[in-house]
Amino acid sequence: MVVNTDTRAADHFGLTLWRRRRRGSRLARTGAAAVEFAIVAPIFFMLIIGMIEVGRAIMVQQVLINASRAGARRATMLSSTSTEVLSTVAEYTAGVGVPTVTTTVSPDPATAEAGTPITVNTAVNFANVSWLPAPWFMGGKVLSSSSVMRKEGF
Repeated sequence: MVVNTDTRAADHFGLTLWRRRRRGSRLARTGAAAVEFAIVAPIFFMLIIGMIEVGRAIMVQQVLINASRAGARRATMLSSTSTEVLSTVAEYTAGVGVPTVTTTVSPDPATAEAGTPITVNTAVNFANVSWLPAPWFMGGKVLSSSSVMRKEGF
């Protein structure tokens, strides 16, 4: 029986050549992951920071809506004054971490007659409530809310 040694030698040589090529390609790709990360990382971190900023803006907007509603509810009571309404809004916003809210009440609850609609407006510059030192996405925006309720009475 004759064994063809040429085939085995060719297979062995091909396998060895394949291993050398594979090892060479691994050496050629050393550092590729670091380069790919350096390209992708800034985009990834910008997306993360953007999501945090938009989430904070939505949270602050909801706080302003609730604060104006609480202020309007206070303004509708029979013996309320503008000072009480302003302090109600300030207490609500300070309690949830949103300082420097501008509040206006129109008309004055102390002089309004029963059934008169009273409007409470709240506003804050987003730069004052952003967690970033210099907000990128919403730096110049003003978040605001308004609530209207009728004065109680008989």
